[in-house]
Amino acid sequence: MNTLTRRLYAARTQQRASAAALAPGVADDPPAAALRPTAAVVPPSGDTDPLAAYRITREPYWRVVGDEVALYEAAYAVRMPMMLKGPTGCGKTRFVEYMAWKLGKPLITVACHEDMTASDLVGRFLLDASGTRWQDGPLALAARYGAICYLDEVVEARQDTTVVIHPLTDKRRMLPLEKKGEVIEAHPDFQLVISFNPGYQSLMKDLKQSTKQRFGALDFDYPEHEVEAEIVAHESGVDRDTAGKLVHIAERARNLKGHGLDEGISTRMLIHAGSLIAQGVPALSACRMALVRPITDDADMRDALDAAVTTYF
Repeated sequence: MNTLTRRLYAARTQQRASAAALAPGVADDPPAAALRPTAAVVPPSGDTDPLAAYRITREPYWRVVGDEVALYEAAYAVRMPMMLKGPTGCGKTRFVEYMAWKLGKPLITVACHEDMTASDLVGRFLLDASGTRWQDGPLALAARYGAICYLDEVVEARQDTTVVIHPLTDKRRMLPLEKKGEVIEAHPDFQLVISFNPGYQSLMKDLKQSTKQRFGALDFDYPEHEVEAEIVAHESGVDRDTAGKLVHIAERARNLKGHGLDEGISTRMLIHAGSLIAQGVPALSACRMALVRPITDDADMRDALDAAVTTYF
């Protein structure tokens, strides 16, 4: 924490202490379990709902496969920051969307990348015709007005960028805006969610332990055969038999992970293939285009996967 942040935090602590002195017996820092939704803060512009664009109005499809929904609801009740871990295309982002809809909370999603800076998250000053104005970044917007902020593939961002989330993921629940000289106290409805694929971890791309230990974690994986076939059939529009054949192909490919493939065929890819088949594309062509060609350029591996496709189609 630099000098400006310490000063801002000290000033905020002194304000809380003064308020407590004026109202003895009232806790100035209630336990997390006591947090409850409150009315949205009305921004200076007069907008009644600054998060309107981030509200999910239609129920996203989610096939419950375990106790993930109940566990997430319990975590949100105490505003525990959450970390979702699992292979690409297994449903992490869809799960967050479903939970935001189920809880009735807006969802602000940030696709993390290596060029993302702290200012991209918290905000920056902009110049326009009337002069200089401050624009909140997605993290500041979520913290100020009470949204779920989802940092997708967080390990893709630099560690000096992700460290800005630390004050929001402990008892402080605050976000210092150092350039603006302001400290945002997180809205009671605010929650931070991050996701990443452990299979892509390396010494250069991993979360610090000081970051990991601030989160609760849920593990995701590709579902069992029958459940995955149900998901593929529902999302793509193909019949259940065809969906089952697609899942069989994916299961064969996943067995080759680490033996010529960096990653297996994901549920997302199966849905792509099923969607093509539902549009009248021949199954062999659809599978080669949506399943085989995207994941490898090795000729021998392509031949092996093409052989798996022809086994079922």
